[in-house]
Amino acid sequence: MRVFRVSRSANLSFLAVLIFLNVTSLSSSAALPQTAPPAKSQKLPRPQTLGHGPALERDPASGELHVPDKNSSSPGAETIRSSVTLVQVACTVTAPDGTQVRGLTQNDFRLFEDGAAQEISSFDGSATPASIALVIDASPSIYHELAEMRGAAHALAENLSPADQIAVVSFSDQAHLLLPFSTNRKLLDRAIESNYLARVENSSESRIYESVFHTARELFFGRTGRKAIVLLTDGQDSGLGLTWDPRSAEPGSGAAGSRLAFDDVARELGADGIALFIVSTENRPRDMTPQWLEAHRDAMLVTFQARDAHMPHYTLYLAELARRVGGQLDFLRETRNLTEIYRRIALAISAEYTLGYYPSAGTARPGWRSLRVELAAGASVPPGAKLTHRGSYYVSAFK
Repeated sequence: MRVFRVSRSANLSFLAVLIFLNVTSLSSSAALPQTAPPAKSQKLPRPQTLGHGPALERDPASGELHVPDKNSSSPGAETIRSSVTLVQVACTVTAPDGTQVRGLTQNDFRLFEDGAAQEISSFDGSATPASIALVIDASPSIYHELAEMRGAAHALAENLSPADQIAVVSFSDQAHLLLPFSTNRKLLDRAIESNYLARVENSSESRIYESVFHTARELFFGRTGRKAIVLLTDGQDSGLGLTWDPRSAEPGSGAAGSRLAFDDVARELGADGIALFIVSTENRPRDMTPQWLEAHRDAMLVTFQARDAHMPHYTLYLAELARRVGGQLDFLRETRNLTEIYRRIALAISAEYTLGYYPSAGTARPGWRSLRVELAAGASVPPGAKLTHRGSYYVSAFK
């Protein structure tokens, strides 16, 4: 038998390593993980409930929800904002045959904020990895779509770069993080095929907009580059009390003032620059044509005129959120092929151009700013190519 002797200094070094690893483990467990375990691990982390962070309060000056600073004596005083924040605008160029136009450069674009030309300071032609969150309605109303959802998620992953990170969130009355952002496609398979997602939760509620809000606020915090949420739902939200009255989308007053409102969801997406792709499992209302949506792109979609046209208000609110943040709304029953819809979404994400600029007017003043992107004269694009981008972004008083 061979005997190995270990010196006292080696013992001390080994003990120090153990202490360091233990402290690291304790500190990292206190925060919501934004990335999954290393690629070699094929075990899913334990699902985590979103929206259990510090209580939010509404700032009376800006109207925004924020985490209050208990040491601050006046509203809004806890945050000192920079006036030179980089704003990133994602856009795609589509040829008339539906293919994505690639290979363009910074000089092929012109960018405007509130009508004023801006100098493009950074440009990314889909070279940096993207962060995509699959947000899946697991309420009983769309249970029958979950089987196809698995195949569709695989199709989406296959059409993304291996470096792109994908997270999975399911929700009914609460939102649960099944997979933090990860490049591990085997973990994605396990999340989509997990019993947790397959089990329809014993709840008649479907808190769609709360789930989108918490996904944007918690998963995308501090992340840079291209960002997207892909939402699969029927649109029948039970959390915000949305009605045919457009004022139901606004924050309440008094004791209800700090409750989440539809406006808050749009602000969160608009401030973080998260692209939104919505897939509705409902039928497209007959009069909600792409031409109708384009004609109403500058006005609130939830109106009594739309009600007279027999458009469900819950579908209109999905379209309204897409309108405000420059998102995309697809209807599953039009193609009856969720896999094809997800494939197109993946191709759009993989062909995005990201334009970055420092607003000439600064970002000290909170509120919505309009955006316009144009193709420069001489840009190498086929005749009739369509440029798509978000029409506005939100300057937060607290970011």
